[in-house]
Amino acid sequence: MSVPRNGRDSLVLGEVIGDVMDPFIRFATLKVFYGSRELINACEIRPSLTVNPPAIEIQGNDPMSVYYYTLVMVDPDAPSPGNPTEREYLHWLVTNIPATGNINAGQEIVAYESPRPSLGIHRYVFVLFRHMEMKSISHPGWRQNFYTREFAERYDLRMPVAASYFTCQRESNYRGRRR
Repeated sequence: MSVPRNGRDSLVLGEVIGDVMDPFIRFATLKVFYGSRELINACEIRPSLTVNPPAIEIQGNDPMSVYYYTLVMVDPDAPSPGNPTEREYLHWLVTNIPATGNINAGQEIVAYESPRPSLGIHRYVFVLFRHMEMKSISHPGWRQNFYTREFAERYDLRMPVAASYFTCQRESNYRGRRR
């Protein structure tokens, strides 16, 4: 795992590592943009900015390699952080994204569903996996109680290569700085 300059990994501090995934070594860069705003781990984003799917930029070690990515977006705090009985709620699943990182060339298995937290501050986590061949991945048939670890094991995706997350709460409760 790479460690930021302050010596602390925001995925660990935000309990994303632990709740959603195990520690991993970053082999790719995952950039997520809602409009012109780039997601920075642990930043707060208003639900009104997340209505449309984000733009995704993926950069691997070697763009000439023949491999693919799978992107999972989950809410480990559904329906509320104090009682996450639907942990993890699946918001988006795109697989077979080519090594070039063009998410639009991948296969959307589960359509994007924008965050709509009803109670408390929720974490929305993007997890990126890399695999050597195209995968035949089925729609899980549900969104609640999706488990990223089990999904990765079932489809032999191994460990993530990148991850990122943001926080979000009901717009009426938003107390962050105006942007």
